[in-house]
Amino acid sequence: MFEKILIANRGEIALRVVRACREMGIQSVAVHSTSDVDAMHVRMADESICIGPPPGAQSYLSIPAIVSACEITGAQAVHPGYGFLSENAKFAQILEDHELKFIGPSAEHIRLMGDKITAKDTMKGLGVPCVPGSDGGMETLDEATALGRQIGYPVIVKATAGGGGRGMKLAKSAGEMESAFHTARSEAKAAFGNDEVYVEKYLGKPRHVEVQVFGDGKGKAVHLGERDCSLQRRHQKVLEEAPGPTIDATTRARIGKTCAEAVARINYAGAGTVEFLYEDGEFYFIEMNTRLQVEHPVTESIYGVDLVREQIRVAAGEPISFSQKSLQIDGHSIEIRINAEKLPLFSPSPGRITQYHAPGGLGVRMDSAIYDGYSIPPHYDSLIGKLIVHGRDRPEALARLGRALSELIVDGIDTNVPLFDALLREPAIQSGNYNIHWLEKWLSKNFE
Repeated sequence: MFEKILIANRGEIALRVVRACREMGIQSVAVHSTSDVDAMHVRMADESICIGPPPGAQSYLSIPAIVSACEITGAQAVHPGYGFLSENAKFAQILEDHELKFIGPSAEHIRLMGDKITAKDTMKGLGVPCVPGSDGGMETLDEATALGRQIGYPVIVKATAGGGGRGMKLAKSAGEMESAFHTARSEAKAAFGNDEVYVEKYLGKPRHVEVQVFGDGKGKAVHLGERDCSLQRRHQKVLEEAPGPTIDATTRARIGKTCAEAVARINYAGAGTVEFLYEDGEFYFIEMNTRLQVEHPVTESIYGVDLVREQIRVAAGEPISFSQKSLQIDGHSIEIRINAEKLPLFSPSPGRITQYHAPGGLGVRMDSAIYDGYSIPPHYDSLIGKLIVHGRDRPEALARLGRALSELIVDGIDTNVPLFDALLREPAIQSGNYNIHWLEKWLSKNFE
């Protein structure tokens, strides 16, 4: 087992890894920018080291700075959290070249799943169901238009190196393809330095369902059910829950087995998430995230496992500590993302927190790195915490979420808490009868 782990991240996820290390008796090293010197993950880690100025490119995304921090502190492994360098194959390879362990999958697997076309082709070959669409990048408008007619409009044009909704445009008919194609390529070039796009069938009312998998890197893998992440704003998840309210046990076992077998066949190591659009009882693969997800706590809640601890164990060469048979769902869990945002425009709201009180009680977990007097810097993502609740069933989890929200106090800044107060009063949320387009439509009538 490792003696010392460096955490190449910040905020609540860095603190989450610090806690796992503490429980495992492993020394933790926090890296930080000059604006994060008073951050909670820095205070809680066993050691800390400054790696640069506030801009992410000069600190949390600086591979030389992080490798140097490992050499200075004697860290043997690096946990990347999510975001920043967590899905950077070059980073994973450089760590390996310096005889440092990347706590995650191999650089090869990150690279394989990082390109959406390659990932889709790979998954299709492994028996995972995929959305009808192009087998590769579309070089010309004529190719894209012809494919749209073949698979049927509407279609969506996507950047092969995309993410976060960028480089993604809808074409409802052949007449709209020209604008969608050129706009997607332009956005992709600006955002990712790669203007290659592909085309796939646009599903009208799908849900976003993702399957949590975990591999040992030696040909064995398990799945930990699914999470429903259909409540999204501008392709960004807002609320996640597990198990999915529309997935029955037979369907769960079927798609879970398919995903686990697929990652086992490629000797995948560590945590991964296979993401699908789900409509009319059918799953359509969209991408695989080769890292820990923001919403991993809902899976931990219903299965009673520590996914970060498991990541560390497998990276150290130990076997997965649970079997597929031992994984049994207990109840229902919901997570909401608390952001420092000013409604109704959802604009960032950095500033000093004058008062903070986390909710508590049975079945309530608050993953956050904020505290009284903490100043939220303007340089990073607006996520300041995740409120996770667990109940015996979905109605109890929803009731617990409402109670926990009433206890949460974050003064001095604006947050998106009023959004969740309003959502919990909606019949569609209470019943679970919504899809990935529902929130955008609701917001246009109620918030924007």
